[in-house]
Amino acid sequence: MPATAIALQTSDEPILLRHDAGGIATVTLNRPKQYNSLSEELLTELQSTLEAIARDESVRVVVIAGSGTAFCAGHDLKQMRANPRKAYYDKLFAQCSDVMQKILHLPQPVIARVHGIATAAGCQLVAQCDLAVASDAARFAVSGINVGLFCSTPSVSLGRNVSRKEAMEMLLTGDFIDAATAKSRGLVNRVVPADKLDAEVKALADAIIKKSSVAVTTGKKMFYKQIEMGMEAAYEYAAEVMACNMMAEDVGEGIDAFMQKRHPQWKHK
Repeated sequence: MPATAIALQTSDEPILLRHDAGGIATVTLNRPKQYNSLSEELLTELQSTLEAIARDESVRVVVIAGSGTAFCAGHDLKQMRANPRKAYYDKLFAQCSDVMQKILHLPQPVIARVHGIATAAGCQLVAQCDLAVASDAARFAVSGINVGLFCSTPSVSLGRNVSRKEAMEMLLTGDFIDAATAKSRGLVNRVVPADKLDAEVKALADAIIKKSSVAVTTGKKMFYKQIEMGMEAAYEYAAEVMACNMMAEDVGEGIDAFMQKRHPQWKHK
């Protein structure tokens, strides 16, 4: 389907785009002059778009991208300074946290397509996605500390992706890391030359789309729930989920196809 303008800036430029093709919904942050910073308006559009995608069974994989030179430079500092009230900040950070949790709770896997800088809440967005593919030109930082603001909410997802000491170094120094370092620390899955980025994102998405949607959806929900549990509770929960998953038609078809040395014909695509 063609790209759809989700919201309009005052200049009639869309601040968020959604393009669906082949089971992949690509959601593009489109505030290039502001380095795709997360204004109130952009967060609102992200919320509603993710809610719509969650209900759309034709979407198997979501890709979050950015236009212009940056992936996402975090919160809109100019807008924040124009509203120096705690009630405003409470609402803004709660809204951002809601967007991040919507990504977590989407039934579809979400891939971050990172072509440029991802800083502060932009780095948080990369960390919150299930998977991330980066250009070798991409750079990452949680740089709030440089303006006197510890990146508290970004630390939640960052600290669940990289080791504690690596997360604390980034949070306390605000220093950038390059894409290769981000991969070695577990913040991104793959790093490729810029001209290969789209092909690599599509290859990863297509590999997921080939699998049973029942298995993918079940697995994403199970993985994030069990990882917050103790070991005994996690095994108990995972065993129950796996037993339920075994009852799905797709599993029977998948096992039969494996034994018969043929490709499975998924009922749920």
